[in-house]
Amino acid sequence: MTELSPVLDRADQNLKKSLERLFELVRIKSISTDPAYKADCRQAAEWLVSTLTEIGFDASVRDTTGHPMVVAHHAGATPDAPHVLFYGHYDVQPVDPVELWENDPFAPAIKDLGAGRKVITGRGTADDKGQLMTFVEACRAYKDVHGSLPVRVTILFEGEEESGSPSLKPFLEANAAELTASCALVCDTGMWDGETPAIAAALRGLVGEEITITAADRDLHSGLFGGAAANPIHILTEILAGLRDETGRITLDGFYDGVEETPANIKASWETLGRDAESFLGEVGLSVPSGEKGRSVLELTWARPTCEVNGIWGGYTGEGFKTVIAAKASAKISFRLVGEQDPAKVRDAFRAYVRSRIPADCTVDFHEHGGSPAIQLSYDSPVLTKAKNALSDEWEKPAVVVGMGGSIPIVGDFQKMLGMDSLLVGFGLVDDRIHSPNEKYDLKSFHKGIRSWARIMAAL
Repeated sequence: MTELSPVLDRADQNLKKSLERLFELVRIKSISTDPAYKADCRQAAEWLVSTLTEIGFDASVRDTTGHPMVVAHHAGATPDAPHVLFYGHYDVQPVDPVELWENDPFAPAIKDLGAGRKVITGRGTADDKGQLMTFVEACRAYKDVHGSLPVRVTILFEGEEESGSPSLKPFLEANAAELTASCALVCDTGMWDGETPAIAAALRGLVGEEITITAADRDLHSGLFGGAAANPIHILTEILAGLRDETGRITLDGFYDGVEETPANIKASWETLGRDAESFLGEVGLSVPSGEKGRSVLELTWARPTCEVNGIWGGYTGEGFKTVIAAKASAKISFRLVGEQDPAKVRDAFRAYVRSRIPADCTVDFHEHGGSPAIQLSYDSPVLTKAKNALSDEWEKPAVVVGMGGSIPIVGDFQKMLGMDSLLVGFGLVDDRIHSPNEKYDLKSFHKGIRSWARIMAAL
């Protein structure tokens, strides 16, 4: 703590200047999806290179077929210091509809919400300029005090995250040796609440499938053929209904291969968060969980695999009524994966299940809609434990380890292409209005985010 305390003090002393630097970055209109802002995206990349160089990083703009990357390196305090890769993105979402903004989205300001709460307003303040600058400013405070960083740091800032990251995978492939580290640090997530920091240790994977069942060679009159001709809608709905049993478990052969139970201590920590079925589902007008019986809503959405029907159609769906037996019926189905579930095996099991239930005179066609494995950081990982303790020392309440129901593609890319796990620590809040008018980032999130990264670097 002797080495860390003056760094935290310096972060406090630097806060006004840190905000000024963040404001400079937010003023740059780096909207990646709109070609009209191509020069602005490059300006943001160049601004970051200049800022990192000022701190002592070896930083450069790297051209791609799209918007440029920023890559920077800094040695650790000792030759054997751990090596981390910090990732963020400098591009932002479009601001439309601009008339709904209370202030100019590219004129950042401090707004007082009352009750001691102040926020930073402007596009990109939470997603992701404010978040990435917490790490940059933590590095600055460390360098100001000690002249070095406690860990070896590589930084990767991209400019296409909000427009699909088309240049990212080719860039990772071409620069894998340079970018590979002991672990990645990703600051593009959020806190549990305004007093409780969170580390996301699990991201569910995905398998998407579209199926079409064909029966007769044309739509049939249900009076003439009803009761004798196969109805693909009946076949499809029976297949879909059979995907889950009465307990909510998915029935596909081998579906749960690679799915482990969540450790009891992790589930116990989730129970303290106050998120029950009534509060979680009540927000959308529901109250009864529909997944596996006997599991909490947090376990169901963070740590268990799913099978969901996302769309279904066939026959006559227009106004009025038409007595027809459709020739075709279709559905879209998605599986969320956890643990070590293999997307290819899940897809094969699903197709085998469907084919086994198709009558001999009917056919089925499949169309793939992507597949990716789950991401799971070991709950007893030393990196996770150190980060959790560091965050708990900074915030009012102890840090919690959470899961995420969706996926963050870059985390999968780091694991698959660079062979490293990611530590997901962010300081956003649910009311930050990212991607919407009047985006904001709490001043407390920015200030304590800087202090948090200083603590995490020291702990690592």
